Amino acid sequence: MLSNPFLFMLLRLLPTRLASWFGGWLSAHVARRTMKLRDARARANLAILRPDLPEAAREAILTRRWFNVGRTLAELANVDRLVNDAHVTVIDRAGYQAVLDGPGPLIALTCHIGNWDLLAAHIKWSTDRPGLGVYEAPDDPRQAAMLKKARQSYMGEAIGGEGAARGVLKHLTQKDRATLYILADERRDRQVWFPTFGRPLEPSGNLSIALRLARKAGARFLPFYLARTSGPRFELHWRPPLDPGTMSDVEIVAALDRFLGEACITHADQWLALHDMDLTQDGHRPSCDFLQHRR
Repeated sequence: MLSNPFLFMLLRLLPTRLASWFGGWLSAHVARRTMKLRDARARANLAILRPDLPEAAREAILTRRWFNVGRTLAELANVDRLVNDAHVTVIDRAGYQAVLDGPGPLIALTCHIGNWDLLAAHIKWSTDRPGLGVYEAPDDPRQAAMLKKARQSYMGEAIGGEGAARGVLKHLTQKDRATLYILADERRDRQVWFPTFGRPLEPSGNLSIALRLARKAGARFLPFYLARTSGPRFELHWRPPLDPGTMSDVEIVAALDRFLGEACITHADQWLALHDMDLTQDGHRPSCDFLQHRR
């Protein structure tokens, strides 16, 4: 969908609900059949993370995942139409708005759950804080160009590649009440290093870098995510900010694991990274304590 200009234009012309459904249908009935390796990885990972579920229940989760992937891609063409109260319900809106209206820099941390691009657009829409997003462009240049074009209308400034850390630190320290948007579950070499699933935190991952940036800039963490409820409708979940000034890195990671890590498992039918990692590999399997807790 991202690399097909005609299809992208068609999705823009369709009503948002119909475009979302159409993208989900294409993903579940067409893309899934051609991406058997990703489907198999997601199945194996889900069996490890949710051993408590019967096989039929896990298969239903996988089917819903493919619908969500397609819906999310299709909704890229219409994000500007979804950034409103009719499509996004904020849990404890008053408390959330008070955090956004407060002082000091914020690092908004989330995972690839529901529609993460809509979440980025929503936080920009909700606050006058100067925002910056960290991204990693797709390898396919056509997809990268289409994604950049789609995001320009709603995401604002974004940064990636070499030198990004310096640009991010400058943003957080030199702009009043700056906000940084980070997806903590980046995929590298068929793995994600967050959620940790009881494993040691990888020092080069997005979360480790964010922890170091927060201490240098005096920024607090705002953990949040956007879960799909039905069609192009969502709930924004958040928890009170985590302050590196009063918490250790270990305490912050544990709190993020409890909130975002649990959200990835609870909403496994909406978590993109489930098919982009391989938890069966040596050294990457969740810890014994974690697995015993899930049983």
